[in-house]
Amino acid sequence: MTRKRKRTADFELNLEIRRDGFVRPPRDSQRNWLLNGLMAEVVDQLRALDRIAARLVPGSESLPLADRSQVALADDEIMEDWQIPLMKALAEIACEHHGDVLEIGFGRGISAGFIQQLGARSHTIIECNASICERFERWRATHAERTIRLVPGLWQDALPELGRFDGVLFHTYPLDEEEFIDHIAGSTTFAEHFFEHAAAHLVDGGIFTYLSNEIDSLSRGHQRALLNHFRSIELRRFDGLDLPPDVRDAWWADSMMLVRAVK
Repeated sequence: MTRKRKRTADFELNLEIRRDGFVRPPRDSQRNWLLNGLMAEVVDQLRALDRIAARLVPGSESLPLADRSQVALADDEIMEDWQIPLMKALAEIACEHHGDVLEIGFGRGISAGFIQQLGARSHTIIECNASICERFERWRATHAERTIRLVPGLWQDALPELGRFDGVLFHTYPLDEEEFIDHIAGSTTFAEHFFEHAAAHLVDGGIFTYLSNEIDSLSRGHQRALLNHFRSIELRRFDGLDLPPDVRDAWWADSMMLVRAVK
């Protein structure tokens, strides 16, 4: 049995390994190095969480987690205006190759408009909400000369029929309570369950981008999940967000991480 302990003024960590063959490299000194590194990382993460906790905004009550694919949403229920700079930054990443771009979620068409301004060769959008699909048709009429395609329905159903893209932008929301529990409350990032699908639909060198609520870095688990599917990742911290205290999504802070992952 192996025991490790870290004690600070704010907390105490105790690690007990009961199976001697667990985390067992050839040398005891190597094992100690691995375990000491783990404890130091946990201490650092807890201190970082203490700093981050003070920067989260109260937020308003979340939308009811009924089937949101069938709910007509107001503008601020889809996306609030303070997010517009984030949408521009994501669009710029997705359009770096000026090629074929896949966007998951149309929303108010903000990021879609930036993608058109940035000169994507073609633009495919998957959107499951019927009322938002109606918004798309009105928006599409203002871009009649461009190669734009709407695929209505869930991305889980639509993706198998699609090919590969130079850029993929993921910015959508949980549709029901089950998705919320599985992919927000129980996961590092909502985008994680999309990683393998993004990679499968990117050309070599293609770029996948999304937002992370980890506001100053990415956790080790988040990085591992990305590197299972992408050969490189880049983080861009987006500071100075002007959030109202009653922002509709209670998971936000005044800074966000933009992720750029390359297949």
